[in-house]
Formats: sequence, C-alpha cells, structure tokens
Amino acid sequence: MRRTMKGLGHATLQWVRFGVVQARCCAFAVALLAGIAVSGLLPRLPVARYDLVLVYGVLLTLLARKVGWESRHDTVVIAVCHVVGLLFELVKVHLGSWSYPEHALTKIAGVPLYGGFMYAAVASYVCRARRLLRLRYTRYRATITTLVATAIYVNFLTHHWIPDMRWPLAVAMIAATFGSRVGFTVGGHRYGMPLAVSFALIGFFLWVAENAATYAGAWSYPQQLDGWQPVPLTKFGAWSLLISVTFVLVEHLTPVRPGTCPGRPVPPPRQEVVSDSFKTD
Repeated sequence: MRRTMKGLGHATLQWVRFGVVQARCCAFAVALLAGIAVSGLLPRLPVARYDLVLVYGVLLTLLARKVGWESRHDTVVIAVCHVVGLLFELVKVHLGSWSYPEHALTKIAGVPLYGGFMYAAVASYVCRARRLLRLRYTRYRATITTLVATAIYVNFLTHHWIPDMRWPLAVAMIAATFGSRVGFTVGGHRYGMPLAVSFALIGFFLWVAENAATYAGAWSYPQQLDGWQPVPLTKFGAWSLLISVTFVLVEHLTPVRPGTCPGRPVPPPRQEVVSDSFKTD
C-alpha cells in the first residue's frame, strides 16, 4: 500500500512538473492570446485594434528575446514560420475560409499582418519544448515526413479546387512516422511517445486555443460572423495535420547538435534517472 501511494505521489508530481514546463513552453502563445483578448475590451481608440495587436506582437517578440524565452536562432525560425503562416492566411482568407472583419491600416488583401503571429506562437512552442523538454527523436525519417508535411500544407490550399486529400494524407503521415518516437525529460526522468501521437495531442490543444482566439475576436469563421460559436471538432484534425508543417520547418532550420541526429537513439544523460513507471525513450 505504501509503495502504491508513493508511486501515485511520484506520478502526480511528474504530471505537475510536466504541466509547469508545458506552461513555460506556451508563454509566448498565452501572452499573445491575452493581448488579443485585452484589445477587444479597450474603448474605441484612434488606432485600429488589429494595428495595436501587430505592435503588441512585435514588442512581445522583442521581450521574448530579451528575457530569454527564445534564442537568436529561435527568433529567426519563428520569423520564417510567421511568413509561411501569412502566405497561408492570404490564400485562405481570399477563398473565404475565415475573415478578419475589422478595419486596419496593416491589412494586405484582407489579412492583418499580425495574423502570422498565430503561426509564430506555434513555432515558439515547438522551439521551447525542444529545449526545455530536451526533445530527441528515434527512427525519425526526415525526408518522407517532410514530403508528407509539404503535401499537407499544399492540400489545405488546393482542396478548394481539387478533391480534399486530408484523410489519405493523415494515413500517409501515420505511415511516415510509424516507429518514430519523441523522447522528453521531466524532472530527471526520460519518457517517450510515438511522434504521431504528439501531433494529435498538440492538435487538440491548438483546437482549444483556437476556440479561445476566435472568442477573443482574433479572427472569425463564416458561421461566427453573426455571433460566436464553438470551432467545429473537425479543426482538431486539421491542426493535428498542420502541426507537422511547423515541426519539419523547425527541424530543418535548427542545427543538429553532436550526438542528437534525428533517427538515432540518444541515451539519457548520466545524471538522469530512468523511470520504471512509464515506457521510456
């Protein structure tokens, strides 16, 4: 009984530690969403809200660099994801998938420039998780995973004209990452999970964040223009696929440190204790 209680206490402590690290990884995203929410509560100002959010996002990026949330290299990676996200936004808004109904000076073809910060926030999470959780990958097949992720990105742009291939691409991503695992450290213990499962988990929390973002008025889907409604659960699947695009971008743009090559097993540091209560990396 005592051993069981000790095990439960350890597991609870590890979950708390994991939650704290996850909160740290989400610091930029939470701060960005909070700023958007607060901007919606401000009285009418001579400056458009979207323009204020853009300034806020730039200042937040500078602050993140200053306080050490991101390294110089992380900032470059996040900027690339910002641009990729903006290109995605330009096409999707043009096709009516969602809209930014408010006026702003910093809108191009209906897309405010702050829109790219949504994707930058996801990239910030991946970069910080990579560092704070000491992510390592085994049996990661970079080439095929990148090809499928690229096809996923293209499909989300082209499915307006040609058949939507997201389900076959989901199967392709599962096949591409079959056997691939991501290892992470929590409180000196190493754990692991299938890479595809990590995509699904992140996709779920992005869907939750998207509900909060649309409620705060960050953007609106067509069915939300006459009043907020929950984001359809199908967006959970969409985010689970799209996170793979951010993942491969971060991996390709981040230099591989000695001994951490993707696809090669990386033993845990000597000072770490490998847990016997979870399947480890």
